[in-house]
Amino acid sequence: MSTMNLTLMTDLYELTMMQGYFKTNSTETVVFDVFYRKNPCDGGYAIVAGLDQVIDYIKNLRFSEEDISYLRSLKIFEEDFLEYLKNFRFTGSLYAIPEGTVVFPKEPLLKVIAPIMEAQLVETAILTIINHQSLIATKAARVVYAAKGDGIMEFGLRRAQGPDAGIYGARAAVIGGCIGTSNVLTGQLFDVPVMGTHAHSWIMSFPDEYTAFKAYAKLYPGACTLLVDTYDTLRSGVPNAIRVFTEMREAGIPLKNYGIRLDSGDLAYMSKQARKLLDAAGFEDAKIAASSDLDEHLIYSLKNQGAAINSWGVGTNLITSKDCPAFGGVYKLAAIQDENGAFIPKIKLSENTEKVTNPGNKTVYRIYDKQHRMIRADLIALVGEDYPPENDILLFDPVETWKKTRIKGGTYLLRELLLPIFLDGECVYESPSVMEIRDYCTKEKATLWDETKRFYNPHQVYVDLSDKLYRIKTSLLEEMGRKALN
Repeated sequence: MSTMNLTLMTDLYELTMMQGYFKTNSTETVVFDVFYRKNPCDGGYAIVAGLDQVIDYIKNLRFSEEDISYLRSLKIFEEDFLEYLKNFRFTGSLYAIPEGTVVFPKEPLLKVIAPIMEAQLVETAILTIINHQSLIATKAARVVYAAKGDGIMEFGLRRAQGPDAGIYGARAAVIGGCIGTSNVLTGQLFDVPVMGTHAHSWIMSFPDEYTAFKAYAKLYPGACTLLVDTYDTLRSGVPNAIRVFTEMREAGIPLKNYGIRLDSGDLAYMSKQARKLLDAAGFEDAKIAASSDLDEHLIYSLKNQGAAINSWGVGTNLITSKDCPAFGGVYKLAAIQDENGAFIPKIKLSENTEKVTNPGNKTVYRIYDKQHRMIRADLIALVGEDYPPENDILLFDPVETWKKTRIKGGTYLLRELLLPIFLDGECVYESPSVMEIRDYCTKEKATLWDETKRFYNPHQVYVDLSDKLYRIKTSLLEEMGRKALN
């Protein structure tokens, strides 16, 4: 899997369009934007992820002899085009918002500036990578927020939609805030913590529950979390766990990273009762972990009910983002470079207002409140626009333009989000480790106001257009409207 050639991981029409550009000698440089229109799970934000895999894909973009033979067998590609593909390389530039960054609808997460054939080919792979990992990272961030500081372990591999979704979904979940994963291959590939307990089958394979617990504790005394709901949680499982913990303590075995796991029943009630039993036996520091089809809403509810759970294992609903199974990122043409090197803005119209694109070669600025270091708004502007920090910034809603906010100079901090990743075909960016991205993401989430992080009717962060970009967009819309009437 790690050496699989992904060059043909594309939609057929990308290749047929490439041949069309080849045959018509279309070599112009274009700008494509990757963005999304609506936050996942009806939330107030998203977490972008997947850039490292995009980098790897671009670096290894090659048509092998096997690829070209297969394309020839389709009987739709001509020999001169197939000959061109033999030496194909990505020679363009790519800009992206770093992984783990908090992002919002409509703003470019990634921008490709390249000859049109190259820009067309990379569309599908970039979208599938960014869409999937951003979705799972966002879901994980929501689950972590619901847990209010408790550790979240991702363990959905067996329910993921295939090996890649399990591997890269676990990676994205760690970026979003999970403390580790049950996925050993993800641990190996990305150097993230792997963790787990044992299955019900372990208990059932022994003559009785106590013997099974004792055998497990002997094997793993430094990480002894016992699954207590195989037979009867409160009358059998927890008492037998306490018996084993007591024997370990009497034998002088240090009790660390130990506790019980609940996987069924009324988790709020069971955890409170188990806590009483553990505390009465002198095991106040024993952890109570829980699993059983958890998501952010159930965890939030259990926390509000006073559940005595301080570690959570989340599987199916996280790795599949079950209630919101797609991120919805799109890849749209925004500009074409003319013979003088200037970028001519292009716009896509639609009967649906939200599908009208923002034209031009753009960048994204994040505006922070200087006093609190919290996000005030994001501003999409044209490359080259300057915003001296001592000047006021006038923001306005690009749809309901009468809604305006003036941010006084000196009261805000400005940060450009899009960074160069490839320049003229050469990678100029080194990805941090997954755990470094996770730490960065934690800091990013701390810049969100609580009103934006809530699950129900969250405050939507403003994403505005610069005045210059807004005027260009309006002009193009009016021009298209006049053409439609003629």
